[in-house]
This record gives sequence, C-alpha cells and structure tokens, in this order.
Amino acid sequence: MDEHQPAGFFLADYAVFSAMLLVSMGIGLFQALKKRPGKATADDFFTGGRSMPAVPVGLSLCASFMSAVQVLGVPSEASRYGSKFLYMCLGQSISSLLTAYLFLPVFFRLGITSTNQYLKLRFGRGMQLLGSIQFLVATLLYTGIVIYAPALILNQATGLNMWVSLFSTGIICTLYTTLILVMLAGFVAIFIHGTVLVGGPAMVLEIAQNGSRINFYDFSVDPRQRYSFWSLSVGGASVWLSMYGVNQAQVQRYISCRTEKDAQWALFVNQVGLCLIVSSAATCGIVMFAYYISCDPLKSGIISAPDLYMPYFVLDIFRNYPGFPGLFLACAYSGTLSTASTSINAMAAVTMEDLLKPRLRLVTQKKLILISKGLSFLYGVSCITVAALSSLLDWGVLQASFTVMGVVSGPILGVFILGMFVPATNRRGAFSGFLVGFCVSLWLAVGSTLYPPSEETMGVLPSYTSGCGPSNVTLNNSSSSQEHPSISTVHYPDRQGGLLDFYSLSYLYFGAMATSSVVLVGVIVSYATGPTQRIHIKDGLLWWDLNKTQIEVPSEHRVSSLLYLNFVTLVPVVLLKQIDLQNVETQEIVLLMYLFLITSR
Repeated sequence: MDEHQPAGFFLADYAVFSAMLLVSMGIGLFQALKKRPGKATADDFFTGGRSMPAVPVGLSLCASFMSAVQVLGVPSEASRYGSKFLYMCLGQSISSLLTAYLFLPVFFRLGITSTNQYLKLRFGRGMQLLGSIQFLVATLLYTGIVIYAPALILNQATGLNMWVSLFSTGIICTLYTTLILVMLAGFVAIFIHGTVLVGGPAMVLEIAQNGSRINFYDFSVDPRQRYSFWSLSVGGASVWLSMYGVNQAQVQRYISCRTEKDAQWALFVNQVGLCLIVSSAATCGIVMFAYYISCDPLKSGIISAPDLYMPYFVLDIFRNYPGFPGLFLACAYSGTLSTASTSINAMAAVTMEDLLKPRLRLVTQKKLILISKGLSFLYGVSCITVAALSSLLDWGVLQASFTVMGVVSGPILGVFILGMFVPATNRRGAFSGFLVGFCVSLWLAVGSTLYPPSEETMGVLPSYTSGCGPSNVTLNNSSSSQEHPSISTVHYPDRQGGLLDFYSLSYLYFGAMATSSVVLVGVIVSYATGPTQRIHIKDGLLWWDLNKTQIEVPSEHRVSSLLYLNFVTLVPVVLLKQIDLQNVETQEIVLLMYLFLITSR
C-alpha cells in the first residue's frame, strides 16, 4: 500500500448504479400513477389511510433518516474518533423509547395529520404557524445537505460536474420511495473485502487496539470533547428525539399504522434497523483505519476533507472489481432517496394542513391531492437549490445535518415538552422559551463555526503517514493543515476559558442546550405571567391525562358498563324509598343486596 491511486468508474459500475436509479424511479412513478380509490383524500395521500402494518412502517422510518450523510459521515467519524461512536445506538434507543411511550400516544389518539396541529390546539394559531415555518426551514436545510452528500460522491467517483450531480439527485429524490437493503448490502461488501485485504478480523482488531480506536471506556464529562459516552447518549438522544419525537416527517409515518400498538412496534423495528446501519458504517470506519494505518489519506493530503474518506476507500479497494463501486454509489443514493422523499412529502403535508387547507375549504379532495403533489415538486426544486448552496460550505455532512436539527428543531422539541408535560405553560411562556432556545442554539452554532476547536480539544485520535510515497508525505500535522485546509484540520492557538472555550462545546449538545433553555424559560415566564389552569386545557393534549381520556372515549363496552352502574346505584335508592328506613333488618337486607350486585359483576 505504498501508493493509493484509486481507479474511476467502469462500465459495470455505471450499469449497477443506473439499474438502481431506474428501479427507484420506476417504483416512484408506479406509486404516483397507480389508480387509487375514488374517495381517496389528501389525508390518505399523507398517511396511507392510517391502515399500514408495523414492519413496513418501521423500515420506512429507519430509511427516512439513514442517508448518504451516514454513508459518508459515520465511517469517517469512527475512523478518526474510534469505536465509541457506537454509543450513538444508545442515544437512538433512548430516543425511540421516549417517542414510543411519551409522544406517540398523544399524536396517535388526537388523530392529527400534522404535528403543528397540536401546537394550535395547545398554544393557538400563532404557535402553529411558527412551528410550520420552523419545520419547513429545518427540513429544507437538512434535505439540501442530504442531497449534496451523494452528489459529492458522484462527483468524486465519476468526475461528473457537481451541478449536474446535484440536479440529477434532486430529480430522482422527488420520485423515490425506499431501498434500505441496498444500503446494508453496500456496507457489508465494504466490510468483508476491506477486512480480507487487511489480513482478517483479528488483524483489524489488533491494529485498531494499538491505534486507540477500541475506546468504549471513554466516559469523559468534558463537554468540549466531540464524542464521549455522555455526548453520544445524552446529546445524541436529544437530537434523535427532535427527529423522531416531534418531526412531521417521522410522525406522519408512524401515525399511519392501524393501531397505537402497531405504531410503537414500528418504532422498535426502526430502532433495530438504525443500530444495524450505524454499527455497520462505524465498523467500516474501523476497517478503513486499519487499511490506511501507515498512510492516512487525509493527513497526507491525498483527500481534502474527512467526508471523502469513504469514496476514496471504496474506489481503492474495489479497483479490480468493476461493479462494486457502483454498488457503493447505489448504497449512498438509496439512503438519500428515502430521506429526501420523506422530507419533501412531509413539507407538502405541513404546508397543506397548516397553511393552505384553512383557506381551501371549498376545494374538492381530488384538487387537494393534485395541489399536494405540486407542492412536493416545488419543494424538490427548493431542496436542489439548498444542496447547491451547501456545496459552498466547509462543514462535514454529519456535523452539518446534526447541527441543523439541533439548532432549528431543538427549540420546537422544548415547546412540545412544555405543552404535553407542563400543564401550567401558557402562550407567553411557550413563545418566550422558543425565542430564547433558538437564540442560544444559533449563537453556539455560529460561534463554533467562527472559532472552531482544535483537533486536540475535539479528541481526534492520532494517524500516521510513514508508509506514504515521497510525494504525499507531510512532516507534521501543522504543515498538513496549512497545505490542505478543511473544517476538521484547521488549528488555532491554545485558548483557555471564556466564550471561546464555550464555543468548543460538542455539536451534539446544541439541541439539548436549546431544548433545556426552552423548558426553563417557558416555565419561569408562565408562572410569572399567570400559569394556565388545567381545566382550560382540552382533553387529549396532556400526556398525564391520556388514561383519563382513554376511559372517556365512547365505546360499546363503556355504554353497557355505564348502564349497569346506573342500575346498581338506582336499585338501593328505589328500595329504600319503598320500605321503612327505621327497620334495621330491612336496611341490612338492602345493603347486602347492593354489595352482592357489585361483587357479582
């Protein structure tokens, strides 16, 4: 491995990749053009008529946030920071449990299509509009990054112009549904072949151990460290909760299940899929480190950014196996297509339900569906535009996507927490909390961008270039950084304390800081301005009242039970009126009859 000069795409690679695109477009077109029942509504278009089984919905949930961002970002981060990145699965698991038992029951029983309808019911029309704008901004930015990631791979692998790559990706995303198995197949192929080239699993583990990449023991409480047990489990759980707990793109999917129990199982199926994909991607990152143990492509200047690790690795190890690089590109695209299509559909749903539907009361359902499809197309074009702008940024795709979700979605998560779990919260408290939380998270994001932490502060593990050819060798980290600048290799003088140190906070905590600020400020302002009385909150809006709400739902069993209880109550009253109340024996007989009726039931 003295020199790594990966080949480009061969005809077989183009064939594999093109086949995947054709299948994806075919599925999307089939679903769009097939005949639907004459009474189909716009709600059916967005939620599948609320009749979907658990497993397909769970797989769809899993695919919707597993995109090329994970294909590029997770292996790169695992290679540079070690196997502790797998603690992300713990954060995801915490998020899934909280969503299944805290947020899902409220949304499912309300029977709403858009999560922002809850905000309207709890805090009024103003908060609904604010939530809709927040969702549209966050989803546009996130989806743009998602579309940019595979376009970057396509550009590096084939030499195709970046703008052509972005445009083709966006067009296909607008038509696509999901291909999660392609994603797993790509990771498995990379893992197996890379491990064989290194010398087997034992050799990979030995090299990783000697290179400090097996570091599950990292329980550092330093919040400036990019990844640790706490940042990945606590900060990661907060970010994923904003994605799955209250994000329209996800809620829209699990409320499409037949029953609440099916929706919970869908979330658990989703969690299994998430862990499989993240662990597969992270394992590929460890194999990648072992393969380049003597010549790190980033440190030696062969590649210019961490996001290019994985494309370079694939083209390198599969240079003699035409077709496999095409499978990798298909792997990246399959995740991106599912994520982008979910986001575009969700943005259309929010726009329709929260912004347009109140003004289109006289429009027929058929026209509403056509408008919904038109909105999907317009948002697809908008996402392509954002992707083009993302190519001008210097952030890594994983950090960029998580930062967007933390900064923009973290505050709205806090508002939902206030609405569902703090009955005293009023409108002023919710609006004040949202404003403060958004300012805090935006401040952190901008500050960390202008004053990024050093690699030592973030905890980047050492890599080596002793095995590189003479033309690629760099003397030290500093010279490498000067010759090949990137967001992860910029170095600044050591600085201690103050705001500059605060800007070094791990990006995984941005969302948690925003959510915590919203809840804290919201509670303080609500009690200071007059808390909302619980009796003024509609049934079904508080998690604490779910059991009560469930009992109050009319049903055949409930009606028969009420009739029985009325009968039991009236019998002794009627009897006591007909008999002598001064007769003790008579009173005892009546009471015994009453107890017998109750216990026999």
